[in-house]
Amino acid sequence: MATAILKVEGMSCDHCKQAVEGALNRVDGVKKAVVDLEEKTATVEYDEVKTAPPIMKEVVEDQGYDVTK
Repeated sequence: MATAILKVEGMSCDHCKQAVEGALNRVDGVKKAVVDLEEKTATVEYDEVKTAPPIMKEVVEDQGYDVTK
């Protein structure tokens, strides 16, 4: 398992948190995604064989948020 920390801009409420966590947790290979609204981050535990940060970035951006790192 690997861990990625994505910097996510545009989140401001619980709905945002749930949208990002839900989208990431549906990605094949993601074991667990947790969003920290204060830090504006999503910490993702994932299987490197099944997924990668660029895929996670795309999924978050599809929800309407910007991934800056």
